[in-house]
Amino acid sequence: MKEKTTKKEAPSAGAAVESGTDKTAETAVASAKDNPAKPEAVKEEMIHLIVFKLGAEEYGIKIDQVKEVTVTPNVTRMPRTPDFIKGVANIRGDIIAIMDLEERFGIRPVPLAGDLNPHITYTLVIEAKEYSIGVIVREVPQSLNLSMTKIDKTPSFLQDINIHENYIEGIAKVNNRLIIVLDMYKILTQDEIRELKSN
Repeated sequence: MKEKTTKKEAPSAGAAVESGTDKTAETAVASAKDNPAKPEAVKEEMIHLIVFKLGAEEYGIKIDQVKEVTVTPNVTRMPRTPDFIKGVANIRGDIIAIMDLEERFGIRPVPLAGDLNPHITYTLVIEAKEYSIGVIVREVPQSLNLSMTKIDKTPSFLQDINIHENYIEGIAKVNNRLIIVLDMYKILTQDEIRELKSN
């Protein structure tokens, strides 16, 4: 895992995918940055999410927790790490650990749509205060702007979700969609952070 040292200028989330790779991921993330809500037109507080699938469910991460999105590079396995840590990868010169949230949460993967390449995945680079980590998703992430009033902080069915409630900020309700909003800054325990830093 990359340990935070000095703060260097980082590319925006919208500049994540390099030229020649799948530009859809770049466009999806950039749209939230390029088209912010206009305060004079929208009085209510808005939230920007990067939305992706784990298993059959939709999940979201606040865009300010996502440094960038890129096609997953080669991943090198690390010894003595949890199964949900798939290894480390070189992303723009930084060596960071790559995490599989489906394995982290015990979510059963579902078959991909026929037009998707199972050999291509995408990595969301999450930058916390002490570390950076990459999160693998199997489909191109999408951006979503919605009102904070759409986020239910304490839904009655939260106990039915197979994820520890400490990882969940709330459930977004958008038309007929339910999106589980994760707090990626709480996704690792302090012991897990120390273990990754020691490798």
